[in-house]
Amino acid sequence: MIAYDFSQKTALVTGSSRGIGAAILEAFARAGANCVLHFWDDPDGANRRDAENHAAKLRALPSTPRVAVLAADIRDAAQVETLMQTVKQTFGGLDILVNNAGILKDRSIRKMTPDDWQAVIQTNLTGVFHGCKFAAEILNEQGRIVNIASVAGLVGIHGQANYAAAKAGVIGLTRSLAKELARRQITVNAVAPGVVNTTMIGDIKPDVMAEYLKQIPMGRLAEPTDIANAVLFLASAESGYITGQVLPITGGWLV
Repeated sequence: MIAYDFSQKTALVTGSSRGIGAAILEAFARAGANCVLHFWDDPDGANRRDAENHAAKLRALPSTPRVAVLAADIRDAAQVETLMQTVKQTFGGLDILVNNAGILKDRSIRKMTPDDWQAVIQTNLTGVFHGCKFAAEILNEQGRIVNIASVAGLVGIHGQANYAAAKAGVIGLTRSLAKELARRQITVNAVAPGVVNTTMIGDIKPDVMAEYLKQIPMGRLAEPTDIANAVLFLASAESGYITGQVLPITGGWLV
């Protein structure tokens, strides 16, 4: 494994109480970064419990300088602006933003309701816009933004019109913002995972999963650490001349 050094850096990963986001934030912690663990404070408190448990794990690592646990609804511009200002007050600024938080509400277009559409667009696209907009105000020179897109934003997937549209929007946002922030030597890139082995795949029917696996030359799902490794590269000094790009992490699905 490449030994990246993110000491003296601060990384914020949205939706990092579990799943891919948790794996990404742990990777930054192991590389010495100050960590901002973000979560949405859902009514039953499940995300808060997960966030506190994951924060305890990160704080136990000898490499982690500081961990802040902060809640915000990324659909709400005012809450995201407050989140970023809290990060600035706590750490003096931000070096790395990973827009990871997202939801699924998969249905065919015939069964998809307007609420299903809006919920996914507001979280998976508008939420990324909010993160980029307000993080740009506190990002240090030579900062990094990495957006979590999806293979669904690159190819059509049955039953994911809302999700695919949101992720395609994230890719367009990534490319535009890369041009806007380049003068500050801030890079903006995206990764586009295929199917990742997290709890979010629990609703995929076995026969559908079997079809997915047939399309993946490497013959397995991605693990959260596969995504984290790519994000760390795009957040590192070594990737400083790469911006506006989308890196598929699909096990060869698109080959």
